[in-house]
Amino acid sequence: MSNRFSYVIAVFLLLCFWQAGAMFSGPNIVATPLMTLDKLIEESGSIKFWKHIEASSFRIVCALGIAFVTAIPLGLYLGSSKRADRIAKPLIYLTYPVPKIVFLPLTLLIFGIGDLSKIMLLSLILFFQLLITARDSARAVSRSAKYSLKSLGANRLDLFVHVIWPSTLPSIFTALRIATGTVVAVLFFVESIGARYGIGFYILDAWGRADIPQIYSGIVVMALMGVALYETFDILERVYCRWNQL
Repeated sequence: MSNRFSYVIAVFLLLCFWQAGAMFSGPNIVATPLMTLDKLIEESGSIKFWKHIEASSFRIVCALGIAFVTAIPLGLYLGSSKRADRIAKPLIYLTYPVPKIVFLPLTLLIFGIGDLSKIMLLSLILFFQLLITARDSARAVSRSAKYSLKSLGANRLDLFVHVIWPSTLPSIFTALRIATGTVVAVLFFVESIGARYGIGFYILDAWGRADIPQIYSGIVVMALMGVALYETFDILERVYCRWNQL
């Protein structure tokens, strides 16, 4: 079964369940798929609607970028160095279980109510997910692979480029796909405070006006953003980890 055909089947089943829920609950609670589609078509002609999408996309991309360039190198280093990992382990174990969303008031105080505070909070949440995955993946790299390259005179950089990085890359892409769900979910929360644009604000604004079709339009847009990110990482993995696709 092709990937596209699988998507068609999945979308069809979701629409069936959605329509059934709308018929059971009524349009004042659950907008039908057709009502939602009509609203999306109507909104697509509004510049403000696209500004909401642009604002959310910008925050997601920035947060993923910051978390990636900070967490992945640090995680690979800790996983490759027993001494550094032994020093950092207590700090990671103490801070990782803390729900990072509780730092929202602090990020607002430090970075203000603009985009920066929202991006920094999203980055903080993603940071630990990527850090733990990169660290554990680097620790799992077989010693035989490392010793084989060392026996050929490889230095630490060679070891990282030719063994550690390619060995951990599939796990890193998996972590990025998992992080996609997290970042989209948390985005709704952070955009509910001090935001003028963003899909989270768009949904809450519709809720305040009891505009049910707009609420579901925002939910669909958020879902599509998550799917787009997920598929992007899936494509990148197929391109850069071809050896793992066999």
